[in-house]
Amino acid sequence: MRALLVLIFGWICSLSFGQEPNDVTVKKTMKLMGSRFEITVIAPNEDIGYININEAVSEIKRIEKIISSWDETSETSKINSNAGIRPTKVSAELFGLIERAKKISEITDGAFDITYASMDNIWKFDGSMDRSPSEKAIQQSVSKIGHEKIILNPDESTVFLEELGMRIGFGAIGKGYAADRAKELLISKQVKGGIINASGDLTTWGTKTTGEKWLVGIANPLSKEKVFSWLPVVESSVATSGNYEKFIILNGKKYSHIIDPRTGYPTSGVQSVSVFAKHAELCDALATAVFIMGKDSGIHLINQMDGAEAVVVDSDNKIHRSTGIVFNDNP
Repeated sequence: MRALLVLIFGWICSLSFGQEPNDVTVKKTMKLMGSRFEITVIAPNEDIGYININEAVSEIKRIEKIISSWDETSETSKINSNAGIRPTKVSAELFGLIERAKKISEITDGAFDITYASMDNIWKFDGSMDRSPSEKAIQQSVSKIGHEKIILNPDESTVFLEELGMRIGFGAIGKGYAADRAKELLISKQVKGGIINASGDLTTWGTKTTGEKWLVGIANPLSKEKVFSWLPVVESSVATSGNYEKFIILNGKKYSHIIDPRTGYPTSGVQSVSVFAKHAELCDALATAVFIMGKDSGIHLINQMDGAEAVVVDSDNKIHRSTGIVFNDNP
């Protein structure tokens, strides 16, 4: 579950960013891709604003038809149904998304892996578990996972999952990708500014009608009404992963519902991760990866990447940040 930890506010700025005096802010909240989406646009009037939002919604629905593993007619479902049997020819769009996902898997040493969908769901986070599954069950649950088992043929534009029973899923990258594409569409329509918030995967462009910058608050996982600090998101994106609502406690230790695809064990030691980068797709994937890698390895990775920053809240409610993040711990 993607935690709704990012709070959006305007930051008063003395500069003018080209908005017209009569521009209005139009916002709509709806359920898309099984999650809560909130789309905000700056428009000359409400009618045009709602037209723009509806165009963005159509684009998100189009993407869902491609990447949904629940829709039996989607390209993704066809890849999964042909696992271990034959390669599946796919669109250039889906091929590119899978190719980028594999690269993220490589740089995160498999902490992010779209073949996580092959995992057997042996962990329960509904309060029914009182002991860990056996080591054998855990090993079996992740036996079909491995980004290296995704075989891509760029000449034929085909995708092949090597083992029977393998599956891919875009739960940790799909909403970010959809937000990016919707943003690109609206910019192409000359929409001056806005926010697309895909259940915590957020991307912005332009400014508010008054020339204010968009600002996000990094909230305290123990009290979402309290904010650690505020950070501007200008022509950029942010995604947050957290374990505040779905977790289990075994032998006095708290485990997140986010499972490490490399080991089959739930993660521990981190409460939330917020990643900032230009594209929501990358933020989405890296937030999950850093959460799994842990604060030290995760922040070290982010520090090696150009254009990406992260804020991590550990299990002791302490903040850790990459080198490019500067804020006041007590706003």
